[in-house]
Amino acid sequence: MTGESPGGADRQESTGATPESNEADGAGEPVALAGGRRTLLDELTNPPPPPPPPPPAETAERTPGIPVWSWFPVLVLLLLAFCGVQAVRPLPAPTLRLTAASSHTFAGEWPSLPWPTEGQAVLEAEGLGRIGASGAQRPVPIASVAKVMTAYVILRDHPIEEGGTGETVEVDRKAEEQYGSGLAAGESVVKVTAGQELSEYEALAAVMLPSANNVARLLARWDAGSEAAFVEKMNAAARELGMDDTTYTDPSGLEATTVSTASDQVRLGHAAMRIPVFAELAAKTRYTDVNGDVQRNVNGLLGSGEVVGIKTGSSTKAGGNLLFAAVREVGGTEQLVVGAVLGQHKAPILDTVLNRSGILLESGLGALLSQPVVRKGEAVGYVDDGLGGHTEVVATQDVRAIGWSGLKVSVSLDAPRGGLPHAAPAGSPVGVLTVGGDGSAVRVPVALGGHLSSPSFGAKLTRLG
Repeated sequence: MTGESPGGADRQESTGATPESNEADGAGEPVALAGGRRTLLDELTNPPPPPPPPPPAETAERTPGIPVWSWFPVLVLLLLAFCGVQAVRPLPAPTLRLTAASSHTFAGEWPSLPWPTEGQAVLEAEGLGRIGASGAQRPVPIASVAKVMTAYVILRDHPIEEGGTGETVEVDRKAEEQYGSGLAAGESVVKVTAGQELSEYEALAAVMLPSANNVARLLARWDAGSEAAFVEKMNAAARELGMDDTTYTDPSGLEATTVSTASDQVRLGHAAMRIPVFAELAAKTRYTDVNGDVQRNVNGLLGSGEVVGIKTGSSTKAGGNLLFAAVREVGGTEQLVVGAVLGQHKAPILDTVLNRSGILLESGLGALLSQPVVRKGEAVGYVDDGLGGHTEVVATQDVRAIGWSGLKVSVSLDAPRGGLPHAAPAGSPVGVLTVGGDGSAVRVPVALGGHLSSPSFGAKLTRLG
């Protein structure tokens, strides 16, 4: 017996496995047949394992949302705070707005005036402007008209209260000597003695009325230490006033190198006449000096009509010259007119310039007109409360403009200096309507045409600015 099992070669050694289930230990792969091939049965019954799934994508962590209704209390608080702030914010300052025409033009042609046939001349109305001019405005000698600047500088730097006499001016030896030499040379001088004490007012009167050259020079030395230093101050004042065609070389005007134009002198005349003491001195016809002598004004136009100044000047080289002023009541307002006539050489030169200036002045005054611009009760503007509210403003009386034919004057509406109220009853005064400029302006109060109320809560709430 060989130990072979029955069946001989047809039996295989028992290995615990069959050809249909041959698998490698633990590998999960079928055992390959001889030649490295798998049978069709193996492919069908043992498919390869599926690939592993991809790793899950990373996602942001989600935060639980806040419900919309939870914001409601916050919104209510913010709204209440906004309303409170709007309610207590300072109100804007009310303003006046003009609705009437901003200007008025007088009908007719510009006045034609009787201008001198020689020299140069200018005529102006304070606050209204130039009525007219004649001749070339070129610098010419002005003689004693220069003393207007001397008096202007003295009063500017040494003001005198109305009714007062100012500082004390001691007469020096030079002023006494210049009286004697000036008298011999035919100059305008006033007797003074060294050591005398003049009031500033009397010294200026000597300069303005009898046109004392020696006292003009005395005042220059008293003020600035020397005549040359004072002349520098005169020229500086001229530049400040815009007198670009004027040059002063002495305080009396005796030197022919002291030159100016009619236009520049009228500019100075306006400025000087705004000083009350100067205007008072310019209008005086006489005064009694420290020696008891009566000194008369050389300006022969004073004392008649409406002439109130200002200063004459005459010499062989300068001819006859006059800076003059007059006041006429027009439409219930006093209107100042200032003019200058220079370079009148027809003999007698002083009489010539006085006569020609008088004719020109009277014609200029006659050209002044007064015309109605606004009637009483007429609406001229409104109060703007700054938040959309408007309250009408009316004139409290008739408003008239002063001027002459062809002239255009301005119209403005101005609030009080202290400002406008936020609330006031109808009829309350709230400002002034002004027609014309300084020196000629007609001013009429304006009042509320209706009740002025403070802005409503709704207006305060909806304001943006």
